[in-house]
Amino acid sequence: MRTSPSLLPSMDLGRVRIFFGANGGKYPDGNQVLIRGTDTIAAFDTPLVSNHIGSQFDAADLVVLGHVHEDHMAGLHRVPDAAVHVPEADLAAAQSWEGLAAAYGISGDDSRLLRNRFEQDFHYSPQPHAISYADGAIWDLGMVKVHAIHMPGHTPGHSILLIEPDGIAFIGDIDLSGFGPYYGDANSSLPAFRETLRKIPTIPAKSWITFHHRGLYTDRETFLDDLDAYSSKIRVREERILDLLRQSPKTLSQLVQKRILYPSGYDEPWADSSERHTIAQHLSELVEQGRVRRHKDIFEFRT
Repeated sequence: MRTSPSLLPSMDLGRVRIFFGANGGKYPDGNQVLIRGTDTIAAFDTPLVSNHIGSQFDAADLVVLGHVHEDHMAGLHRVPDAAVHVPEADLAAAQSWEGLAAAYGISGDDSRLLRNRFEQDFHYSPQPHAISYADGAIWDLGMVKVHAIHMPGHTPGHSILLIEPDGIAFIGDIDLSGFGPYYGDANSSLPAFRETLRKIPTIPAKSWITFHHRGLYTDRETFLDDLDAYSSKIRVREERILDLLRQSPKTLSQLVQKRILYPSGYDEPWADSSERHTIAQHLSELVEQGRVRRHKDIFEFRT
């Protein structure tokens, strides 16, 4: 670990520099990755910390977003001339507020409130000129290449960005945090996230960088152990839903009020929507497995 000229904690891995965000990159901040190719300077995502880096970040020619959420767009206003590339399945969410609100599954007063908050807290602005990229896209920066690997679930387009030849994988919001996988957007997918978690160990990486929390892994065994712990949160949520239904049959709205993701009383504008999308996906699986029965709007545990 070193302290950069901007007095932010950072670390260098060859041509890659990581600037670690506040509180270990915990939301609302994140960890900023910069790659210094001989031809191009590229940034992966733009967390709040990017606003404090200075000329090293502001010189970026290219921004590659691994996926589109407000906390990954917080520094784009500093690089207005940089090309912004986003996964093709997340393009609409990048290009307009309507697209981002639809991805979150919010509307009306909640949508207006959230946009105002994002503009204030994340310098949010739509990116109508964002360019889409597909699975397998490659950026040649000069002496270093970036390879996009589609790993959806968190968002439809969520992608891992593999820096070659160093084998450094930026795994974005597969952040290995104690919170666990997040698949609470309207367009998130629990089945896709499960498949992503299964595939991650097959990526030919030697180091792994998360956008939030953990930051950097250089030991494969530790990485895999934390990946297993992170993945296990899906089972914990499933068991929580089953326990609630064992107590008594419930509607989806009643389960939402019990809170599966967030603490009781957590009332941010996105909370109910995130809980609803998360729980609905688990219920769909449990009904299909025959572990839960649905009668109209009521879900009950099957003994």
